[in-house]
Amino acid sequence: MATIKDIAEKAGVSIATVSRVLNYDASLSVSDDTKKKIFEIAEALSYKKRPSKKSPSARLGTLLWYTEKEELNDLYYMSIRLGIEQRCEQLGIKTANFYSSIESMKQEEFQGIIAVGKFSTTQVNELSKMAEHLVFVDSNPDEDVYDAVMIDFEKATRTVMKHFTQNGHTNIGYVGGREEYKDHSAEIEEIREKTFKNYLSEANLLDKSNLYIGSFTVEDGYKLMKRAIEEKGDALPTAFFAANDLIAIGALRALNEAKIEVPDRVSLIGVNDISVSKYVFPPLSTVKVHTEVMGETAVDTILERIEGRQIAKKIFITTKLIIRKT
Repeated sequence: MATIKDIAEKAGVSIATVSRVLNYDASLSVSDDTKKKIFEIAEALSYKKRPSKKSPSARLGTLLWYTEKEELNDLYYMSIRLGIEQRCEQLGIKTANFYSSIESMKQEEFQGIIAVGKFSTTQVNELSKMAEHLVFVDSNPDEDVYDAVMIDFEKATRTVMKHFTQNGHTNIGYVGGREEYKDHSAEIEEIREKTFKNYLSEANLLDKSNLYIGSFTVEDGYKLMKRAIEEKGDALPTAFFAANDLIAIGALRALNEAKIEVPDRVSLIGVNDISVSKYVFPPLSTVKVHTEVMGETAVDTILERIEGRQIAKKIFITTKLIIRKT
């Protein structure tokens, strides 16, 4: 595992700066460029390169549904992007990134577009007019027409819940977020929240007052856990499932501030295993999502289409529960 010192040396900053950035220290004043550099280096150092192979000449466009600013607050999508970029570099493929703007892509010509994130029906129709081949990463707008690279978040959630219940937890909380399409056409169903409710309902353990919903950010993870601590008092759940690692990092900070022992009093598990999760205190238990493999697979999948494959594919990338210190 890369150390904070390794990251600091490559970024040209102090170890203290790296540590505070990776722990999302809100009091630290550094530029977004510096944060981006540190996060990208941390992700790259955990990335395992695949061997190159001969590839067709192709020009691809990558549409990221997050802006560059938003990407800094959700390393899940940054890591997918890095997987795409490094796979294209290995194969000698030209690619261009576009952040949260379909309109800016209309002046370009691509053989294929990799769309990372979640897109409304209107947005999908726009993209389909701009390139012959599309692959979606982290969403699946039409499995009969388009290729998609996905994570089975229902299975991942059930794995976490099974771990909690097998370890004797019956009072279990949830901290999560909700999203909507960028064109504000609809709210997106949150499968982790839905599965959490279903699993505990099936076990007759669901307490809806244990659900705390905001956005997928460190700040909201902190605020939501503070609220849970204030509202629940001694009845605070003994375990929390956080819908992503950033929420979990914020929640962990709130628990530490309140001097609530983790995991002795409260167990906490996140999702994604972003590089940052190893460096927080205590190191975060989480569901490993192979985001770099999602990016690599998207590139390989769209190249198959360019080479002539006709049948649409939906590819699920496996996940793994990693138990650390929370």
